[in-house]
Amino acid sequence: MMSGFPIQNSPVSARDAPASIYVAPSLVAALDALSEYGAAGAPLAGGTWIMRSPIRHEPLRSHYVAIGRIAELTTVRIGGDAIEIGAAVTHAALAAALADLPEFAGLAAAARGSANPAIRAMATIGGNLATSEFAAADCVPTLLCLDADVEISGRDGRERIGLADFLAVRSTLAPGRLATRIIVPRAERKTAHARLPLRRSGDYPVAIVSLSLSVDAANRVQAARIAVGSVEPSARRWPRLEAALLGRPLDAAAAARTAAELTDEFVGRDSVDAPGWYRVSVLPGLVRRAAIAALGS
Repeated sequence: MMSGFPIQNSPVSARDAPASIYVAPSLVAALDALSEYGAAGAPLAGGTWIMRSPIRHEPLRSHYVAIGRIAELTTVRIGGDAIEIGAAVTHAALAAALADLPEFAGLAAAARGSANPAIRAMATIGGNLATSEFAAADCVPTLLCLDADVEISGRDGRERIGLADFLAVRSTLAPGRLATRIIVPRAERKTAHARLPLRRSGDYPVAIVSLSLSVDAANRVQAARIAVGSVEPSARRWPRLEAALLGRPLDAAAAARTAAELTDEFVGRDSVDAPGWYRVSVLPGLVRRAAIAALGS
């Protein structure tokens, strides 16, 4: 099965194709195969990043383990205290699963608005988090705001770490280790996700601002988690802005003005789609948009 590798109009030639693609019938089988392949193998779910490796002049792995048919990895479980998202859940499926949960409006918006409909139907949440070279992943900053944990599985068992810690080690995970689940606690909060693409659709965002806020009856901010994506090589929280908003009424214009005073801590990445200085310069406007969306939630 060539899951994730479209045959027509594909940049992957027969010469470039991997030696094997194993369709794992279970998580245990997938972990066994990944462990046996070692550095020559990699997991394959939606394949939306892997299939473009030749365009980026990156070699494909010799062996891929397809995990898109494993029920455990393609399920969203909504509990009273947390939601659990399988790593092979697509963006489209995640957006649909969260549609009636206002506290996850930001995550639903990130999943619903990323890339284009065709990509959203294939791209997975696990791939979004695990691809360290992809700076513009929509779901990463919003999950940072939601205090998400990542479950990592291997032949020797499972461990659970915070998302920020996972982002720091994702490119160095040992062969045979696989992100299998994202766990997000439930809480009463206002969440929002704002992105700036250069075109209306089908484009990666120049910059992203996601936020999660708790406010009191007077609309004063009691807790704040704000994250920025696509500006630097990896998404991260914005602690100075979070601290500046605490105890103040939530006001979109005021939040944008405060953000403008604090953008000096970011060093924007230069790329063919936008220079680094521009990515940083649009952050206050995105903070304003995110605050307006949160106020309306």
